[in-house]
Amino acid sequence: MIKMRRSVALFSLLLLVLSGCSFGEKPTEKIYNHLEEAVKLEQPFREQQDPIVDAEKKEQELYNKIVGLSMKEYDQIQKLSQEAEQLAEKRMELIKKEKESIDKAYEEFENVKPIVDELEDEEVKSKAETMVDKMDARYKAYQDLYNQYSEAVKLDQELYKKLQDKKLTLEDLQAHIEKINKSYSDVMASKEDFNKYTKEFNEAKKAFYKAADLNVTYEKQENKE
Repeated sequence: MIKMRRSVALFSLLLLVLSGCSFGEKPTEKIYNHLEEAVKLEQPFREQQDPIVDAEKKEQELYNKIVGLSMKEYDQIQKLSQEAEQLAEKRMELIKKEKESIDKAYEEFENVKPIVDELEDEEVKSKAETMVDKMDARYKAYQDLYNQYSEAVKLDQELYKKLQDKKLTLEDLQAHIEKINKSYSDVMASKEDFNKYTKEFNEAKKAFYKAADLNVTYEKQENKE
């Protein structure tokens, strides 16, 4: 009777710094400005990762304590279940902040699309179009991840309510745990998709900058989920 926890880190965008150039004159430079502004807008997304992981770990510890108690210790079961429920609610708040950041970054990124049509060099334009496709796929993958994670948290919250029910049967509990584990299995798969498209987008962006002869240096934005 184990609740599945998540250990797949979410990848983030690369920050690239342009040097030796006057901003905003060429279409490629306009694209650069929007791309790197999008990276900055994802900073809140990166900042939510550690708090989410911390809440998950604390929640799992509470759950482990709860299932180790007998109904003779109902008061303690109720207390710990309520604490776990509060942590699940905290995770929902954090994931909403994460999504808001991703949405704002994508909104900024969409400013790139009409500028791509202005590109005259076919190779540069092709690289830019590939980059756009990868970001669109990444954004869709995140929406899937958000929806699945939100559903998984709701199942967790339902579990903590069930654990406070003195009439809860072992069969009912096991069935609900199976639903939770299936839900988090879907979350893990979506995280892997999101990471795949993030990596592919970062590579496509570097390829675009190289084709456009933009002199950039970059550093990776780390997450520790």
